[in-house]
Amino acid sequence: MNRKNSLFSILFILFALFSLNTTAQTKPISLHPENPHYFLYKNKPTVLITSAEHYGAVLNLDFDYLPYLDELKSKGLNLTRTFTGVYVEPAGAFNIANNTLAPVAGKFICPWLRSNETGYADGGNKFDLAKWDIKYFKRLKDFISQAQKRGVIVELAFFCPFYEDIQWKISPLNSINNVNGLGNIPRTDVYTLDKNKGLLAVQEAVVRKIVNELKSYDNIIYEICNEPYFGGITLEWQHHIADIITDAEKSFKTKHLISQNIANGFQKIQNPHRAVSIFNFHYATPPKTVGENYHLNKVIGDNETGFNGNYDVTYRREGWEFILAGGALYNNLDYSFTPEQETGTFDYPKTQPGGGSSQLRQQLSYLKGFINSFDFLNMHPDTSFISGKPKNIRVQALTEKGKQYAVYVFGGGQTNLELDLPEENYKVEWINTLTGKTEKKEVLKHTGGKAKLVSPNYTEDIALKIINLSLF
Repeated sequence: MNRKNSLFSILFILFALFSLNTTAQTKPISLHPENPHYFLYKNKPTVLITSAEHYGAVLNLDFDYLPYLDELKSKGLNLTRTFTGVYVEPAGAFNIANNTLAPVAGKFICPWLRSNETGYADGGNKFDLAKWDIKYFKRLKDFISQAQKRGVIVELAFFCPFYEDIQWKISPLNSINNVNGLGNIPRTDVYTLDKNKGLLAVQEAVVRKIVNELKSYDNIIYEICNEPYFGGITLEWQHHIADIITDAEKSFKTKHLISQNIANGFQKIQNPHRAVSIFNFHYATPPKTVGENYHLNKVIGDNETGFNGNYDVTYRREGWEFILAGGALYNNLDYSFTPEQETGTFDYPKTQPGGGSSQLRQQLSYLKGFINSFDFLNMHPDTSFISGKPKNIRVQALTEKGKQYAVYVFGGGQTNLELDLPEENYKVEWINTLTGKTEKKEVLKHTGGKAKLVSPNYTEDIALKIINLSLF
């Protein structure tokens, strides 16, 4: 081979390697092919854990999302959830102070361009549902790009029900707020296939536009609709939107995941749509919510918490229990983020319907670190090996029998666990969920059968890690 041909061959190989690397980097987050209960992102098994703002990061022009995303990154959190702007809230909705989803007059932006006609119910000009707002899409893409740089996945919720007339009154889809003569219908008819009076075409168009604009981003999950079990939304309409997303991406080399919000608390999923890969719940009851839907072999998520007081422990416990029950996505709705305090330092009133704090975000980072310290692809939810525990505690666990055990204990201030373990030598660590530090560690040389493990003293909860020494 002469020098010229040799140089050409080297350049060709380098180009091919670069192309493969670029493809790997741009492939969107997906279900892990070895265990689809979890994600694959940038070639790594992934669990999504966060405590994030109330969905207005893009639609609220007063919200500076850069310090917000920096705060998530600084805590090692890797998820945010945001709304497209089809739905927006008025000030005071749900008794939320300084709500990011309720921009002040003149600071609301959405996919549709403002017209020259005054009269939008929440201030400013009406919207033209036949024209796109270029500034909105520039902001949306910058938000996702900035999140991508920080390793943060964006779950983008296309739609949301109008819980009351007060939300419908300020929606661009309402006929009083657009110049297109569309939306002169009750709020409960908006997200239906047969009663929408022309709005379905608008909904399809905005889905297709957003999907096309965001096709190159690898850190996107599309959620069909937030809480579609309110406001008259039909399952047929949800499945139709899933079909529209799928059709919009049919020519793409790689596709994005679609999530569906199933219920508050718990519901057994029946006849799931073939394109849905993530089933999300709000205010979840972890063991039941995950356990009774685990057979679907898809990701189960808890992507909104709240309405259960302001204390960090409530949402820390929900996160730990959910992830160790086999869930792969947890998002605490964090009210400490506001348009004035994007780093999450707002001292919200006790009347706020949920919690959130810098301390909670740090504590959730320990949960993320804990689960990532295991080969969790080979684990499954199981507490049957726990043969004895005090009555006043709750225990949740992921296991790979004889190899690795991840255990979460809630309640009490010290506990003794009796575990059925195969004969092996194990490294045992008790981990403080408030500090992330190992409080106690020992080597267990076990001859098989029941092993009694004694925890150190703790406050509220503690985590236990058991690893077969042969794995080190």
